[in-house]
Amino acid sequence: MTLPALDAVEQRLLGALLEKQVTVPASYPMTANGLRTACNQSSSRQPVTDYDERTVTEGAKALKDRDLVRIVWSDSGRRTLKYHQLLSDVLDLDAAERAVVTVLLLRGPLSPGEVRTSADRLHAFADKAAAEATLNALAARDEPLVRALPRRAGAREVRWVHLLGDRPVDVESPGGAGDPGSASSEPDVDPEARDARVEAAYDAIAPAYADALVDELDHLPFERWLLDRVVRLAGAAPVVEAGCGPGHPTARLADLGAAATGLDVTAAMIEQARARFGQATYEVGDLRRLMRPTTAGGWGAVLAWYSLIHFGASELPTVIEGLVRPLQPGGWLVYAGHAGTGVRQVEEWFGHDVGLSVVEREPADVAALFETAGLVDVEWYRRAPISARGETTERAYVLGRRPGGGAH
Repeated sequence: MTLPALDAVEQRLLGALLEKQVTVPASYPMTANGLRTACNQSSSRQPVTDYDERTVTEGAKALKDRDLVRIVWSDSGRRTLKYHQLLSDVLDLDAAERAVVTVLLLRGPLSPGEVRTSADRLHAFADKAAAEATLNALAARDEPLVRALPRRAGAREVRWVHLLGDRPVDVESPGGAGDPGSASSEPDVDPEARDARVEAAYDAIAPAYADALVDELDHLPFERWLLDRVVRLAGAAPVVEAGCGPGHPTARLADLGAAATGLDVTAAMIEQARARFGQATYEVGDLRRLMRPTTAGGWGAVLAWYSLIHFGASELPTVIEGLVRPLQPGGWLVYAGHAGTGVRQVEEWFGHDVGLSVVEREPADVAALFETAGLVDVEWYRRAPISARGETTERAYVLGRRPGGGAH
């Protein structure tokens, strides 16, 4: 078998078809308009594109002529042309291999850890090693489908690229404008190693962190207003703070009458929250595996209050989608974080060596991810730093509602 040599448009078309066939099977095969929207998503894509319908239809026709796409008629309603990918059959891909090829087509070079998190909705890799094993299997084929790039200076993992055609020109230029691992935009880290550092750091600083922050809302009028509003929006439904730290925002929600739960991966933080605030429920758990409440069909509000600041760009869409899923219809997702476009390295914190990266994100960019995840009524706010509190960054706040239920 000779591998197809795909241009950039063909790569994006096939990547989008492969992805949507798994994630939204009810809308598959895809119309030209749906395929265009999938190609031009502002999240989970590198680079972001703005294809018009002619580009999509001409690219799909070229793929049909090469037996990589089948064009079919809608089987109900209006007679509409729809597109179905054949690449997975041509390449004889199993589920794991298909997921790897899909994310490499859509997102460019990725490390094994990034492949694992990026492919979460396509295939559940048990760990980074499982993703790496699939990459190695694809590279060991008679005609390799992927290859490893040379390790970049300072990088903890090598990145992998597909071999199905042209690659972005800056793929091997560290720090290039289109490089998803550029230090100017996102941290280049092994997600599993990062997770271990985050948990160890917050475990070590938990008592001092709680002492410093538990009363901070007394001095933050905008944040108090926003939390008050969240309780009104959620109504009688339970609310959860995913990544609650020492628990003060959760306690504020409970004080306002909400059935509030705080969830945090760090047991030491949960101990601090339970010791300081008795009016709410606090549990150890990973926000990426947030479940529905036991007392209701979904959460009325999920808060990600400065809890997503250590995730890379390739991970964030999947994390946000995971926080949206357990919302009840009409429920709200609320994001808080540092506004900007940089990555700050924090080596020492409250007297402990931590080695953490803190990612700043533009609120409009987070709002776009909310919309991609299916939320509506999305709004965002940007607050100036409060110099009296020693703040040095602007702050970003984003809200979005899951469709259905009653709008507030």
